[in-house]
Order: sequence, then structure tokens, then C-alpha cells
Amino acid sequence: MSEEPIEIKFDKQEVIDKILELAKRGENLRPLMKNIAGVFADSTEDNFAEEGRPDKWTELSQVTKDLRKETGNWPGQILQVSGQLASSITTYYDDDSAIIGSNLKYAAIHQLGGQAGRNKKVTIPARPYLKLTDDDYAEILDNVEKHLIKNTSRNEQIF
Repeated sequence: MSEEPIEIKFDKQEVIDKILELAKRGENLRPLMKNIAGVFADSTEDNFAEEGRPDKWTELSQVTKDLRKETGNWPGQILQVSGQLASSITTYYDDDSAIIGSNLKYAAIHQLGGQAGRNKKVTIPARPYLKLTDDDYAEILDNVEKHLIKNTSRNEQIF
């Protein structure tokens, strides 16, 4: 598996259009990007807690459940044997971007699914923990609109 970071981009054109509108106006987007990074973090925590939203993650295989029973880790939550993956999630923001991710080597295989293990004999189903719901997109859009309104009001007061 490649150690290159995976990139997941917004797929809601309405959000992209509003952010571009702000960028064209030369607005300071750093506070907005901080808020968006916060939505990313909250959404990811919810995904781990609910084991997938809005669609539940694929159930663990019986082999995996049996192995976890032997080590005292079953019953338990999917993707949370030790909590390392969930606790490895970090956010970053700057003047024009908000990012969320993990530096763990195995993070991408759980997000995207694929072949793993010796000789790639084990199929890991995708369990997207870095996934935004429609409610998350609505919250981001609300943040963008509040930022736009706030800065429009401030600009009008200056002139």
C-alpha cells in the first residue's frame, strides 16, 4: 500500500461555490477554515461512535470476531480495538484550506478498503470514517453563509 496521503474533496457544489465567492472577495478565510476543520473533527468522532453514518460500516468477519474474542477485545466496536486509529485523527487549517487525516499506515485501507495482509490475501471492506453527511455539509454551508454575512456587514460599515 502506498504511504501517500489520500485526499477526499468536497462533493457538494453549493459549498464549493460559496467558498469561492468568499475567496474572490479577498476575505480572510482562516476563521471559516477553522470552523470547517471543527465540523470535520466532530463528524469523524460521530462516525466512530456510530460505526458509520448514514450507512453502517460492514460488520466484522467471524474470523476477526473470533480473533478479538481470544484477545479479550470482543464484543467491541469496529475499527476500535485499541483506539489508535480514532485518536490519530488530526485536523489542520490555514488561510484557504481545512484538512483532516491520520498518519497511520493502515488508515487508508480502512477508509477505502482493499487487499491487506501477507500476499494481500485479506479483503478489508471500506469503512469510511472520514465521511461527511448531508447534515455536516449543511453545517459547513451555514458556517460559510454566516462568515459571508458577517464580513459583508463589516465591509458595509467601513464604507
